[in-house]
Amino acid sequence: MSQQFPDLIDRVVNLAKRRGFVYPSAEIYGGFRSTYDYGPLGALMLRNVKDAWVRAMVQERDDVVLIDAAILGPPAIYEASGHIANFTDPLVDCKNCNQRFREDQLPDRTTCPSCGKKDTFTEARAFNLMFKTHAGPVAEDGAECYLRPETAQGMFVNFANVLHTTRKKPPFGIAQVGKSFRNEITPGNFVFRTREFEQMELEFFVPPADAGQWYEYWIAERLAWYHKLGIPSEQLRIRPHDADELSHYSSGTSDVEFAFPWGWGELEGIANRGDFDLKQHATHSGQKLEFFDQGTNERYVPHCIEPAAGATRTMMAFLLSAYDEEEVNGETRTVLRLHPRLAPYKVAILPLSKKAELSVKAREVLKLVQPHFMCEYDETQAIGRRYRRQDEIGTPLCVTVDFDSLEDHAVTVRERDTMTQVRVPIAELLATLRDKLS
Repeated sequence: MSQQFPDLIDRVVNLAKRRGFVYPSAEIYGGFRSTYDYGPLGALMLRNVKDAWVRAMVQERDDVVLIDAAILGPPAIYEASGHIANFTDPLVDCKNCNQRFREDQLPDRTTCPSCGKKDTFTEARAFNLMFKTHAGPVAEDGAECYLRPETAQGMFVNFANVLHTTRKKPPFGIAQVGKSFRNEITPGNFVFRTREFEQMELEFFVPPADAGQWYEYWIAERLAWYHKLGIPSEQLRIRPHDADELSHYSSGTSDVEFAFPWGWGELEGIANRGDFDLKQHATHSGQKLEFFDQGTNERYVPHCIEPAAGATRTMMAFLLSAYDEEEVNGETRTVLRLHPRLAPYKVAILPLSKKAELSVKAREVLKLVQPHFMCEYDETQAIGRRYRRQDEIGTPLCVTVDFDSLEDHAVTVRERDTMTQVRVPIAELLATLRDKLS
């Protein structure tokens, strides 16, 4: 798509603001850098992305359970995980314009990209990306805590709880969806890199000897998920990390990358974390975090494979991939070709006019469909304009109630992608919608 629309990112950002997917946060106060609010459509779509992940990772499996751990955590967790010591970026300042940059992301480490001056950077210093705050009424060292920089640690520290309450045994996984916070030096590219974001992470615990095969399994499984939800294969790739970019805990990491308009960018990382996390937390907490296999009479610390995806940047990738324009009857039709599972609204109920008798009938149809699908009801403007509006926000199906509906008790169902229309008895409408949305 980016080849078809060189300004694709501008078009999608404009649509997102205009139609209510994503708003700049605190806009009436001049905004707050790198934070965004999700509007009526964006909130629904983001929820659909997360629900699709939970469906694939938890609902359709019998070896993964879901938890929801706390956002606030004591320093001890992040000392054990290595975040306090290692979760840093190299920060430099330009002594001429006082702008700050990540040294490893500078196009030229001798020239300031803001003012153009040469050799004006300070020495790089380590900048910890975690947000620190205080719990309780007094701001003192004993009350220090952190906003989690990832959802993973909540799953590691609950390993024993989950093991005992679910009676699972390796291979099994703990999944979580939730907010994380990173004090990025240079956030940007719309919602791709922000300081507050949502993650979808799985910690999959396996016998040590099986870690390699499960690592390969999850790489293939996660790539297939994006394909199934509509991103073409040419817009995705797997990029294994080089040895010098591996995290301190990883013996192997591969990223699922998407072809963003500015280049390839990470949607998800799949890491072989080994037994690092469980051993670290066991050492620091004094608690045993291991598994006893009664069949083999063996006690071991499981290794962990971690597929970790960003929900917000994944939503952005789905929007970019789905965006399309085409000419219809001499006019440009903008359409989001979203997978039905991701579309904010599945069905739009549209009375042909605002006449009272049609509104009453259309409301009856809405009441019939609403318990089963997320719906929008719209009776303003000409029907053609309303079709275009639904195309632009990605609604897969429109149901039109016209004057014939009062006599034949049937409605017209229109498909977003093909614009084909079919007359359906209201008594058969739910079955028809289910069939088309499946």
